[in-house]
Amino acid sequence: MSAEAADREAATSSRPCTPPQTSWFEFLLQESLLEKHLRKPCPDPAPVQLIVQFLEQASKPSVNEQNQVQPPPDNKRNRVLKLLALKVAAHLKWDLDVLEKSLSVPVLNMLLNELLCISKVPPGTKHMDMDLATLPPTTAMAILLYNRWAIRTIVQSSFPVKQAKPGPPQLSVMNQMQQEKELTENILKVLKEQASDSILVLEAALKLNKDLYVHTMRTLDLLAVEPGMVNGETESSTAGLKIKTEEMQCQVCYDLGAAYFQQGSTNPAVYENAREKFFRTKELIAEIGSLSLHCTIDEKRLAGYCQACDVLVPSSDSTTQQLTPYSQVHICLRTGNYQEVIKIFVEDNLTFSLPVQFRQSVLRELFQKAQQGNEALDEICFKVCACNTVRDVLEGRTISVQFNQLFLRPNKEKIDFLLEVCSRSINLEKASEPLKGNMAAFLKNVCLGLEDLQYVFMISSHELSITLLKDEERQLLVEQMRKRSPRVNLCIKPVTSFYDIPASASVNIGQLEHQLILSVDPWRIRQILIELHGMTSEREFWTVSNKWELPLVYSSVILGIKDNLTRDLVYILMAKGLHCSTVKDFSHAKQLFAACLELVTEFSPKLRQVMLNEMLLLDIYTHEAGTGQSGERPPSDLISRVRGYLEMRLPDIPFRQVISEECVAFMLNWRENEYLTLQVPAFLLQSNPFVKLGQLLAATCKELPGPKESRRTAKDLWEVVVQICSVSSQHKRGNDGRVSLIKQRESTLGIMYRSELLSFLKRLREPLVLTIILSLFVKLHNVREDIVNDITAEHISIWPSSIPNLQSVDFEAVAITVKELVRYALSINPNNHSWLIIQADIYFATNQYSAALHYYLQAGAVCSDFFNKAVPPDVYTDQVIKRMIKCCSLLNCHTQFFIPFDFLNRLFASLSFNHDAMDSYYDYIWDVTILEYLTYLHHKRGETDKRQIAVMLKISQYPDEISRLPLLVSFFKPLLGSLNLPPY
Repeated sequence: MSAEAADREAATSSRPCTPPQTSWFEFLLQESLLEKHLRKPCPDPAPVQLIVQFLEQASKPSVNEQNQVQPPPDNKRNRVLKLLALKVAAHLKWDLDVLEKSLSVPVLNMLLNELLCISKVPPGTKHMDMDLATLPPTTAMAILLYNRWAIRTIVQSSFPVKQAKPGPPQLSVMNQMQQEKELTENILKVLKEQASDSILVLEAALKLNKDLYVHTMRTLDLLAVEPGMVNGETESSTAGLKIKTEEMQCQVCYDLGAAYFQQGSTNPAVYENAREKFFRTKELIAEIGSLSLHCTIDEKRLAGYCQACDVLVPSSDSTTQQLTPYSQVHICLRTGNYQEVIKIFVEDNLTFSLPVQFRQSVLRELFQKAQQGNEALDEICFKVCACNTVRDVLEGRTISVQFNQLFLRPNKEKIDFLLEVCSRSINLEKASEPLKGNMAAFLKNVCLGLEDLQYVFMISSHELSITLLKDEERQLLVEQMRKRSPRVNLCIKPVTSFYDIPASASVNIGQLEHQLILSVDPWRIRQILIELHGMTSEREFWTVSNKWELPLVYSSVILGIKDNLTRDLVYILMAKGLHCSTVKDFSHAKQLFAACLELVTEFSPKLRQVMLNEMLLLDIYTHEAGTGQSGERPPSDLISRVRGYLEMRLPDIPFRQVISEECVAFMLNWRENEYLTLQVPAFLLQSNPFVKLGQLLAATCKELPGPKESRRTAKDLWEVVVQICSVSSQHKRGNDGRVSLIKQRESTLGIMYRSELLSFLKRLREPLVLTIILSLFVKLHNVREDIVNDITAEHISIWPSSIPNLQSVDFEAVAITVKELVRYALSINPNNHSWLIIQADIYFATNQYSAALHYYLQAGAVCSDFFNKAVPPDVYTDQVIKRMIKCCSLLNCHTQFFIPFDFLNRLFASLSFNHDAMDSYYDYIWDVTILEYLTYLHHKRGETDKRQIAVMLKISQYPDEISRLPLLVSFFKPLLGSLNLPPY
């Protein structure tokens, strides 16, 4: 070996080598390795990475011999992996701040569910029903951790999140991100549904007066060695890491305060609860001191919360002198005391206590009010803007555009006020030289922007200018103004000149991106993108706004376009078009889609068909929102295009499910039942469940007059809906291993699937179709044989009378669906008596008797010309009248009780025992038989005056027995006025 080679080998061998990263499976093979690894100063992988790896491996699905994907098996390997993840979290002392920062919502959800499981929390039991005081300390602490995380996650999800800049588009990565996003949304939906329960659990925790303990690595090891040790050391009052009562209450108070504060945007009354919790947190922090190891509160954020609560819910015993500047400004804005706001801002120019962003937000709020027509605020806007400008000048920032706009046409009052603000905003004795220099430069610039020499003399001769500017500077300033050409009128210089200052490329790019976000003109969008790509070729401009979202099936195709400019243009045009369609700006949406269609026609037949499909959907929306609402049939061309779409068979073309749903709903709404039943291709029936549902609905409506034939198609429709509403169908959704993270929430997945069905049904407007689907769900609701709470509906006899597997139907979800459907149907036609009776029956079944009576009366009114005609007997059946009687009785409306009896002619027994002022209500009785009985009754009792009233009423009834029906309305009006009806 040469000397040179020997030196090279020696240098190589002397280099420090990076130790290989420890793999997750090594911790399975060697029990003590985990503790050794976590003791390292900088372990690689980090603890949170280990948690992710352990739980990912434990939740991987298995594949059986038939190559079918199965849920993760509950074997020793997976149990040990979950235990290792818990031990790592125990090493981190269950610090939610650390865990939330590094773990995604699905992973943390699985981790805390495993903690609940190992802490002996019974699965399926609501935490709010458990008495924390009687539970073992570790069990109670596990429940608190889970519910703290639940409300923290809800609060965190309400904050805007800056979208991360994506890398090069990769389909597998995008699919994984989409799955993660959907899974997170599912978990958040469940957490929000349980938010009130979590708050109750945490409120109950504040009443505990004992220390709690949380699992450590040692207690978890004991559980693993001897799982049956339920009364031993692992559940004793001293096992685990001790959490003092004050520390626990401090954390819980802070989390509850954040939850209440977040709810305050929709329910301002809970701000009082938030204030109480935040100020209690401050008290507990003062008691605990800075030595606490387990209580980590962001005190700056807490101070901000307290300051906000002071503004939103000022303390009743606080005076104006005790309020913070924030509170004073908000109170002044609320009461319209704008002069006081100006005074506070001027004083703040000396103290710099209010952030500039806050002052700017106040100015924006005033500008918005002024633009809404409050001209009195124009002067206030200028004064506040002047205060903010002086503050900017003192801190060395540039003058805002708003000030230049408001000072375009100066006058004596404006200049006087500006000089007053400048004088009161600087203490010349204590001010630093840079501060004085900033103010002097500002005064000089204001003078240079003025044309009228009178205003220049006002400023240059002011005491502040004399102090800050030397005599030579002031004299030179006046000379410059005199030499200025009178033809140059600076006071009317357009604001746009402010942007004529040479700017850097980054500023120009930012301005163009801003215009790109705001523009809906396709040709302007194209021009802006050409300019942007001319400045830089490294940016992906389709990522400028996180509001530009496309369905995954579209984005995967569009992002595959090789030319960057074309890719950005197609993506942005389609995203903006979809957004305009969503907000019902159909004219701009059509322009954007037309431009995009023209562009993609040149190079992509696949995208051309996509755009044709989207334009078809847009035309459907346009017709439904326009002439379709008045009942005008769509043009034959649109119906032909819808048929063409449904018959199209292009497997390579990406499509959105919503287009098929809208097309099917469109055909049903315009009674194209013949086409749906006979001409829909078979492959579409197999691949699209909504097309199948539409065919069954159309067939049932078409064959409804013939009961025998309709029963056959009705049975098919019945079986489809029963299968959707069955709990067992929920297990068919999602074979991804991540499903195990929410495997205890199958019922929620079922409701989500039913919500897709409900969203389809809510696109229907044809009365017969809505009546049929309502009838089906009502029959499904009644199939439990609860006769007392049965709901009536038209055509209910065409459905089967029983279900083979009754236990499999989620009747709670069926009841929710019935309520949603009838509410939607009444929004389409509030005068359909059949739907009104269904709504009344629903309220009656749920013991809301005042609302039920309201809808029973409304159903009678709409089909009898407001009781000027007889109510048809098929509307006020015996069952309906009996329910009206029961409503009156249970509402303690005893005097109105006998009016529904009039319909049944069963009043006689009641009248025989009535000795009160019954003659006061004779005006509301129109049945002659009842009046004859009353005449006889009063004659028998010797009540001559009352007998005479009954006789006169009887005589008046003979010409037309129903002529007094309007009196029924006036009789019930006091009752209806006193009803506390639920929101409809």
